[in-house]
Amino acid sequence: MLQFNSGHAKGQYQVASYPDDSLLRELVGTPTHDINGDLRLLVGGDQDRLNWKADYQLVGRSGDTLDLSRALQGSFLIPSADLNDDHRLMDLTRTISDHDDYVLVHRLDRLHAGYTGDQAVLRVGRQAISWGNGLIYNPVDFFNPFDPAAVDKEYKSGDDMLYGQYLHDSGNDFEFVAVWRRDKNGNTGNEVNTQTLKYHAFIGEGELDLLAARHYDDDIVSVGGLNNLGGAIVRGDALLTHTELDTYASAVINLSYSWVGFDKNISGVLEYFFNGMGVNESQYQQLEQHPDLTKRLQRGELFTLGRHYLAGGLNIEMTPLFMFTPNMFFNLGDSSGLVQLVGNYDLAQNWQILLAGNLPFGGKGTEFGGLDTPIDGLQFSTGPSLFAQIAFYF
Repeated sequence: MLQFNSGHAKGQYQVASYPDDSLLRELVGTPTHDINGDLRLLVGGDQDRLNWKADYQLVGRSGDTLDLSRALQGSFLIPSADLNDDHRLMDLTRTISDHDDYVLVHRLDRLHAGYTGDQAVLRVGRQAISWGNGLIYNPVDFFNPFDPAAVDKEYKSGDDMLYGQYLHDSGNDFEFVAVWRRDKNGNTGNEVNTQTLKYHAFIGEGELDLLAARHYDDDIVSVGGLNNLGGAIVRGDALLTHTELDTYASAVINLSYSWVGFDKNISGVLEYFFNGMGVNESQYQQLEQHPDLTKRLQRGELFTLGRHYLAGGLNIEMTPLFMFTPNMFFNLGDSSGLVQLVGNYDLAQNWQILLAGNLPFGGKGTEFGGLDTPIDGLQFSTGPSLFAQIAFYF
């Protein structure tokens, strides 16, 4: 039975500035401007225990970020602005128009069929999954994770996978994921695929997660969970990744708490992240000597260069229609960081406005202040930026 479920249309505007000594300013000038659009239609159907889902997306991107992405093509420090399925099993993306200053593509971001039983779930096709207990940095979520500083996190990109879950009578469950990908030659195999098994259990008032995975050429194991701590919740994960070159330990732990202050509903989170693949500030200029780190930066699995990070944020309900969210990301190793202010306003029924301002800080040669480049006197640095989005849901 076919059902048109819902959808949305979003329009985005971004403006970014670059300091006088920024290499990016030399490439595209300052300020830069981008206008993007996203239409998503959600359709699906079900019959008894069988179901299917398809999300159609029409995406238009225009502006200076396209020029910057193309100028620095292949750099892990600037994410590609291209939307494609080059490394996915199924090619469900088609380019409608591609010019110097804009690109228009349409795609199926979800396309899967499944079975839902009393204790078992099985789905195959393009879908998305999120695991892990990190609320800002999440090393266990290695399936297309969000950039911690991303503003719109409503939908993450899907992968072509087989997903299964078996639920015990106790509430504990096993989950299995197998992801198929293609290498640069279009071939699929164990060196680019992922197989993961996760066990989730309830222990008293807490929860426990155990995970084992073969991800690309790496072996990964993790243990994590959550529990009450007074009136707060503490979450965390510890992760071991064994590669052909080394074995790395990573960890994340956070504390979240909700309260009423100044007659406002407030919730906050404070999180520490240890990136075992990260490097010290003195090694920023030799990143090519750390292939395990750079591969994950290029794949969009990691977003940090250093080793020790502290991050936090507040959700303040200013009014029933307006949510204000100040965030901060801080590299403890080089004392650089990013201050982010986000506002979410329900303009009218089915209409929403999202605004964000980003202010990086730090000295020269630091992650957020500006990495040194091979060109004397130029840094890989950004200045303050603004993001605005209006969305209509139907």
